[in-house]
Amino acid sequence: MIIVMKAGAPREAIGELKESLEKQGFTIHESIGVSQEVMGIVGDTSVLDPEQFLVHPWVEKAMRVQEPFKRANRLFHPEDSVIDVSGVPVGGKKLAVIAGPCSVEGKEQMETIAASVKKSGAVMLRGGAFKPRTSPYSFQGLAEKGLELIRAAGDSQHLPIVTEIMSADKIPEFVDQVDLIQVGARNMQNFTLLKELGKLNKPILLKRGLAATIEEWLMSAEYIMSEGNENVILCERGIRTFETYTRNTLDLSSVQAVKKLSHLPVIVDPSHATGKAWMVPQLAKAAIAAGADGLIIEVHNDPKHAWCDGAQGLTPDTFAQLMDDLRVLAPVLGREL
Repeated sequence: MIIVMKAGAPREAIGELKESLEKQGFTIHESIGVSQEVMGIVGDTSVLDPEQFLVHPWVEKAMRVQEPFKRANRLFHPEDSVIDVSGVPVGGKKLAVIAGPCSVEGKEQMETIAASVKKSGAVMLRGGAFKPRTSPYSFQGLAEKGLELIRAAGDSQHLPIVTEIMSADKIPEFVDQVDLIQVGARNMQNFTLLKELGKLNKPILLKRGLAATIEEWLMSAEYIMSEGNENVILCERGIRTFETYTRNTLDLSSVQAVKKLSHLPVIVDPSHATGKAWMVPQLAKAAIAAGADGLIIEVHNDPKHAWCDGAQGLTPDTFAQLMDDLRVLAPVLGREL
């Protein structure tokens, strides 16, 4: 349930109403906008009658929230959220482009790619140190050594780093070394991990699950937010369908759906969605046209010899051209790069 206060409602009146609800055992989520405040009531609201709040002189309206997600719901937070990642905003007018290799392979590789994507305009560096692979015999990542290498490469170019966490026991290392912690598609419903990440004051990049509905995706965000961490960025990375030509099926309609249902920023990963480098530039531009707040793109200095997913990695030159194209496209859509 949400309560919308009238414009100019005094803090004393809002405080009294909040205190009254908290005494009944409810948790109150406050969203303060430019002209009014919204209070989201979390708990068993079936015992409350929305009409009873209208007797309060400063309540404009009260209504039930139909969706099971609350803190992630736009009704609870009407204005778009902008998440700060070590000084880089994600959400709002400015687009955020994250780039780097699928996996960290070595010092020279990471330094070369970091310098290249920074020059082209990327604002964050990605790279996998811990790799969840379908086959136990595939390359699993350099683990802690990989984490050190991407951190060093990011520091050398003053780029925040993004990398995937696999289990809760790695949280202390990630808190110390990672700017944006990624939860991959396979862990989207690892609720134990999500709840632990919810206890942090650290931005989380939550990828959509392999075959997750939009509601399931937002409910996973709710798990993180319900523990107190509201710094969540959503990532559409394609879903599994009957189509096999591409690695996954990129669901750009999810961007608009999420924008309607939630206040959280959403970025798109056209690399994992397609698995084909030649498709990435056009779908990256389509994602921005669809309303995405940014992109996460795989870039490799030698895709043919990449240790992981080389077929979907852009060369530095192709990535640079894409960024040039986005600089032309962004203003047309009312965005900045």
